[in-house]
Formats: sequence, structure tokens, C-alpha cells
Amino acid sequence: MGDFFKFETMITPIIIQILFWLGVLISVAAGIVILVAGGDNSVLVGLGFIIFGPILTRIYAEVLIVFFRINDHLRHIDYHTQPGVAPPG
Repeated sequence: MGDFFKFETMITPIIIQILFWLGVLISVAAGIVILVAGGDNSVLVGLGFIIFGPILTRIYAEVLIVFFRINDHLRHIDYHTQPGVAPPG
């Protein structure tokens, strides 16, 4: 719990995962609404939302998570390159 209050543990990746699933649900729901609403090209647009919405949401979430992974790796490198820290092995 101490790491949480010192901002050593990141909660944003968990929030990003939750927002990803919400984005998937919204994309699929919007696609279904567009399919049901009818109109010009509604089938193509609705299927586009259902197929490409979750894919684009996933790509966006992965890009955000990459920033946090970079931060983790930089912390690891910083820890292992400090003077007085013996290399593993």
C-alpha cells in the first residue's frame, strides 16, 4: 500500500483496460443501433463500427499502455545502473 501512496504503483493501466472494454461495448452498441436505424448504407456503416471499432479501440489502448511499459523498463534500467548495486548473477 505504501507504493500506491508514493506513486510507485501505477493504476492507470488498469483504468485503461476498463476503458478499453467500455469502448468495445460502445462500438458494438453503436453498430447495432446504426444497423437497426436503417438508412443509406446503414448495414455497411453498422458493420464497420462493429468490426473496426473494437480494433481501433484496442490499438489506442495498446499505445497508451506502451508508455507505461517504457516507464517500467526505464525504472528497471535506472535501478540496475545505480552505483553500489551489484549486477545480478
